[in-house]
Amino acid sequence: MNDANAPTLRSIRACLEGAIPATAATCAPDGTPNVAVISQVVYVDDGHVALSFQFFNKTRQNILANPCATVLVLDPITARQYRLHLRYLRTEARGALFEQMRAQLSGIASHEGMGEVFVLKGSDIYAVERIEAVAGEGLPPPPPRIDLLGAVRLCSLRLSRCTGLDELLQALLAGLHEHLGVQHAMVLMLDAQAGQLYTVASFGYAHSGVGSEIRLGQGVIGMAARESTPVRISHVTHAALYSHTLRSRLAADGTGAADGPAAGPEIPYPGLAEPHSQLAVPLVSGARTLGVLFVESPLDLQFRYPEEDALVALAGHLAAAIDLLQAPDEASDAPRSAPTAAPPQGPAVRVRHFASNSSVFVNDAYLIKGVAGAIIWKLLREHARSGRCEFSNRELRLDPALRLPDVADNLEARLLLLQRRLQESGTAIHIEKAGRGRFRLRLDAPVLLEDMPA
Repeated sequence: MNDANAPTLRSIRACLEGAIPATAATCAPDGTPNVAVISQVVYVDDGHVALSFQFFNKTRQNILANPCATVLVLDPITARQYRLHLRYLRTEARGALFEQMRAQLSGIASHEGMGEVFVLKGSDIYAVERIEAVAGEGLPPPPPRIDLLGAVRLCSLRLSRCTGLDELLQALLAGLHEHLGVQHAMVLMLDAQAGQLYTVASFGYAHSGVGSEIRLGQGVIGMAARESTPVRISHVTHAALYSHTLRSRLAADGTGAADGPAAGPEIPYPGLAEPHSQLAVPLVSGARTLGVLFVESPLDLQFRYPEEDALVALAGHLAAAIDLLQAPDEASDAPRSAPTAAPPQGPAVRVRHFASNSSVFVNDAYLIKGVAGAIIWKLLREHARSGRCEFSNRELRLDPALRLPDVADNLEARLLLLQRRLQESGTAIHIEKAGRGRFRLRLDAPVLLEDMPA
């Protein structure tokens, strides 16, 4: 008969944050016990945990011969201890759980010259057969920092009133700040064809970083997108070194000069220089990953399991709303007469386009590349040819030169990215929404177009 007051795995998730190492006891076939410190005990679901397999030691040998283990975990807030009675099931060396654990460990891979020790070889999955509270006094649990359920409700109500993608993203970031106390956040959309994510909105940084790119599998953001699973780092040792590694890789990738057809200078990544807590949550709708919601903090343990639960719920709402807003609206996209604008006056703006990767430079300053670069080049050429200033999403989708994917083209997000890059670059070129499925090109100065050879 189960004790209704017995601790459950969900009720002691604070013990599994990794703030204090756990201790595992195993037994050899001859009865010899072994006790060792375990780097990670990770909550999988209400009946399973995963332990890190980093090297073939006595614990590993014992488990393969005798699949029973006892793990002692400690709540870092209340100092209460719990004993988990486990049975080994299997080892996973790929997939979402393995990548989660590898990301968390990679931050300490080079710490104190112990890179070989902290290389994850696998995630050992255990069934939790029983949880035992260890006798002893502990501290009372602190009051919740935030009413997370109430915060999710307020944020969801805010999102449900939005009618455009820009409004939706700004409402989310404002809601995270006002109701969940998040000080630094960004939203990135996935370009599946290019295998990378690009920033479309951010909050709390010195510069917005709109247009900055991260490859699939790169850092906590790229890993969350590639594996379609939340990835969370909660401690300075992990997070700071992991972030520094990501930043150095991004810097190394940023090649190209302003007067050449290379990829162009990379737009600076806006993340914190020394984060202590990070959480990346994939935006999933209809089994498709659309992007990533990313939050971070300079403080330890700011995003624990309850905060992860809340952000996963909001990310699901956000993804569904993005999917709905980006669905083609054939009625509103129907062809209309093409308004023209009077020729602008003043000094001319020089715009160069490199066909090799559709990178665009305005007055020798890098603006954008890829699909967004191809879009602005198409609009400027059409305006130069006919004087048109109003366009529809539908005609962009039907233009094979833009190479938009047949499914989930994220056109609204690409237009929003382009609009913000034009605003931040301070050029005389602007894109404005002109109704559902329509937008307007506005030029405050004459434009000289140069199509550079590939």
